[in-house]
Amino acid sequence: MCTSISLLTLTVFNLFISEITSIPSSIKGCSSLAEFYMGNNLLSTIPDDIGMLSKLGTLDLHSNQMKEYPVGACKLKLSFLDLSNNALSGLPPELGTMTTLRKLLLSGNPMRALRSSLVSGPTSTLMKYLRSRLSSEEEASGSRATPTKVDQISAARRLSVSSKELNLSGLGVPNVPPAAWETSDVVKLDLSKNLIEDLPNELSLCSSLQALILSNNKIKKWPGMVVSSLPSLTSLKLDNNPLAEISPTDLESLSKLEILDLSGNASSLSEPSVVSSLPQLQELYLRRMKLQEFPIGLVQLKHLRILNLSQNNLTTIPEGIKDFSALIELDLSDNNITRLPAELGLLEPSLQVLKLDGNPLRSIRRTVLERGTKAVLSYLKEKLPSN
Repeated sequence: MCTSISLLTLTVFNLFISEITSIPSSIKGCSSLAEFYMGNNLLSTIPDDIGMLSKLGTLDLHSNQMKEYPVGACKLKLSFLDLSNNALSGLPPELGTMTTLRKLLLSGNPMRALRSSLVSGPTSTLMKYLRSRLSSEEEASGSRATPTKVDQISAARRLSVSSKELNLSGLGVPNVPPAAWETSDVVKLDLSKNLIEDLPNELSLCSSLQALILSNNKIKKWPGMVVSSLPSLTSLKLDNNPLAEISPTDLESLSKLEILDLSGNASSLSEPSVVSSLPQLQELYLRRMKLQEFPIGLVQLKHLRILNLSQNNLTTIPEGIKDFSALIELDLSDNNITRLPAELGLLEPSLQVLKLDGNPLRSIRRTVLERGTKAVLSYLKEKLPSN
């Protein structure tokens, strides 16, 4: 399916109502794919290889003939998955490990293995239930003993020799293991889902480190001394920590930063525009920050391509949104937005993904919203006053 250069660089693939009966395993070659729309076709299954699409965030498979969702596809890092109106009777417990999934649509399936309250309820509740089933199955199988933390760290170090990525996530450790800085050529370090409160100065030895993931820890104070001494750092994820307020001076030394995630740290940014001091920033994630107003000051970030403001308390979007000319993805889902400014339509040339689900929008017909990003932007653009 993805053999030409144009398909290799494809970010949005829409094959809605095309009478397609199967997806070839070569789909894995579409390495840049972010949105894949396959609704209203004749699919009975999808290939496990689709799980290799690391950038895929939206997968629409509604109104097909699917009887099962393959375990291999549970490796995807989706935020939106539409499986409505298929022939599914259940879901694999492994789907519960898709921690990035925010919206899962299942209506119109003959679900027998799941309670109706789970199918129609919040996605987070269903995911938690599936994870519990996965744990129960592993426990019942008794096929392997639980490795010790030392074993897990040793295994992670061995893998990092070739991959240059060290994964120490989910160990439940209160301190950063020495393995984190004993391998100096690591480019990506994942310390998420632990109980870490502080970063040791030894981490400053990681001169090659480009990506540092500290999500879901107990960090209260901005780790400025360490992160400012990492010369190659371009990606920093500190989401879901009890961070205290971040000042503009805390960010001044991170001039090379391209990706920043502060989601779930409501008290860390009293004024989101302080992030504007990061001139190279391309991706900014501010989910669950209790934001009341759209942070228009971020317009100073001329390279900003992805802005995620989902799960906040936004009610309006300013006309100045038109000046975010580099944006390719804007997530405004799960807010309290009732109308969109016509000026948003001026982003049509660049904006590829606009997420609006979970808002009480009254200014746009649902039929327009269901047709996707381009249709919404075109509709808004037509509402602009003519000169």
